[in-house]
Amino acid sequence: MREAGRIVAQCHAVLEKSIQPGITTKELDQIAEKFILAAGGIPSFKGHHGFPACICTSINDVICHGIPDQTALQDGDVITIDIGVKLEGYHGDSAWSYAVGPITPALAQLMRVTKECLDLGIEQARPGKRIGDIGAVIQRYAEQFHYGVVREFCGHGIGQNLWEEPQIPHYGQPGRGPVIKPGMVIAIEPMITNGKWQAKIDRDGWTARTIDNSICIQYEHTLAVLESETVILTQL
Repeated sequence: MREAGRIVAQCHAVLEKSIQPGITTKELDQIAEKFILAAGGIPSFKGHHGFPACICTSINDVICHGIPDQTALQDGDVITIDIGVKLEGYHGDSAWSYAVGPITPALAQLMRVTKECLDLGIEQARPGKRIGDIGAVIQRYAEQFHYGVVREFCGHGIGQNLWEEPQIPHYGQPGRGPVIKPGMVIAIEPMITNGKWQAKIDRDGWTARTIDNSICIQYEHTLAVLESETVILTQL
């Protein structure tokens, strides 16, 4: 899983260099697929429950599961790219949000706070803690800024399957939920909006948007919980 995560992180680094006004999300998908296959991996998302692409590309008000197409990025957009890689039977999964050209200070703050939410959640992923501790700290921090914390989609266990138990909500009460134990591998992926937290699904059956067209930012890492430390598997 370290190697699958490494390919995910490397793919993000490659795509970040290509994110600029004018490039289409379909072109980003093609770059990602070529890189993953050349690295010896398999795109986890392509064909997963019928998803048609290698990566998810979610722009502005799209919360998650955006399908790559001929949409071109524009100055001031933010795009979340979610990448999954399967290698020798195990998965790695990470989403990252990127600014396209200059963005407003308010949007830059939303990105910063969402990344800090991920970091706070990771700090709670320790043996003896509970899954609810992760969501509680994320919700408490995000709501200090009057942001919305998406509830319809959550983090998850990951291993030989892309989505495994336990589910990891990004909201909730501390001290609740399953106990975190050594050997668990989980993905934490807070989705934070600058408006309402509720989602609606496009007619394609995949693309999830905020109901008020507010902007959504997401950051995600895959983590391995060990006896003495928690290791982030999807960073270089």
